[in-house]
Amino acid sequence: MIQILLHLWGDYITQNDWMATNKTQNTAKGWVACLIHVTLYSLPFLFICSFEAFVVIFTTHFFIDKFRLAKYLVQLKNFSFTPTGFPPTTPLFISVWVTIIVDNILHVTINYLSITFL
Repeated sequence: MIQILLHLWGDYITQNDWMATNKTQNTAKGWVACLIHVTLYSLPFLFICSFEAFVVIFTTHFFIDKFRLAKYLVQLKNFSFTPTGFPPTTPLFISVWVTIIVDNILHVTINYLSITFL
């Protein structure tokens, strides 16, 4: 339960609009925004896991967020390589929320596996 709470706090409470808006941009500001977000997200995990698990959580969170890997997973699962990963007839709110859910599943799964096995 604690790792889910840390995930939720890290991704939704400590991440401000500036970080969320800029972290995927391929600019110096985007890299800094992502690095700040991932640092704030990951630091609390040091209290509940090994240093090796922390490194995995930090690194994978950075790559998942920076490169929007959840979007590509949605595209693959739907065999729809549109910008949203859904057919154009899918309402935007559905495609956005499913992508957010997939993103959360990726993070929580990796966090759990890292904490449990490293």
